[in-house]
Amino acid sequence: MKKILGLTRRCTQDFHMIEDGDRIGVGVSGGKDSLVLLYALKLYQNFSPENFELEAFTIDLGFDGFDVDTIKNYCNTIEVPLNVKKTNIKNIVFDIRQEKNPCSLCANMRRGALHNALKDKGFNKLALGHHADDAIETLFLSMFYEGRFKTLPPKSYLTRKELYVIRPFLYVAEKDIEGAVDKFQIPVVKSPCYVDKKTKREEIHNLLQDIYKKIPGARDKILTAIKNEEEINLWF
Repeated sequence: MKKILGLTRRCTQDFHMIEDGDRIGVGVSGGKDSLVLLYALKLYQNFSPENFELEAFTIDLGFDGFDVDTIKNYCNTIEVPLNVKKTNIKNIVFDIRQEKNPCSLCANMRRGALHNALKDKGFNKLALGHHADDAIETLFLSMFYEGRFKTLPPKSYLTRKELYVIRPFLYVAEKDIEGAVDKFQIPVVKSPCYVDKKTKREEIHNLLQDIYKKIPGARDKILTAIKNEEEINLWF
């Protein structure tokens, strides 16, 4: 966890993510990334130069079998308050609209519910568990399916919601998160979504794994390219 905390601290400081008096809500889905982020920020509170509040926020999409009790028990164990917002997003996306490609609509509705839940309680920042490998996958998704160079921003401001979105794990590798789950026995909750592991992101993930096997060091080179704003040489 020492490595993760060091990278988290560097990322938050590089992009000025946390300030004194912040009320930070962590979006917790029950997956490994969000649970490890919650734990890391809880530990970070102990030595952070900034004083900030921390709570967890979970959006219940309405799927049968969503194990919210495991999330509640874990939050109690690390002494972080948990807020659960029940929604009918699953019914809208899958039952009423019967979306053939449900991920985009579901993600937009989930984000909206999460933003509203934070604002209702007076929180000013939302922390999400996206890591370095998510940033690479997003870059390739953007290129292949949208025809543009774009990836996850470390920090952004939602004007309409007056809410900052921060991603303190963007320097952290997915393999280190997986190691933390095993070492600290963090109880990951399985996603009950019908299309879990059947998305375009999963396809890009598998493609990148193949590239990394064939080209040693490719992952680190891609990350370097993402960070190197002074060496962006495109046509215009």
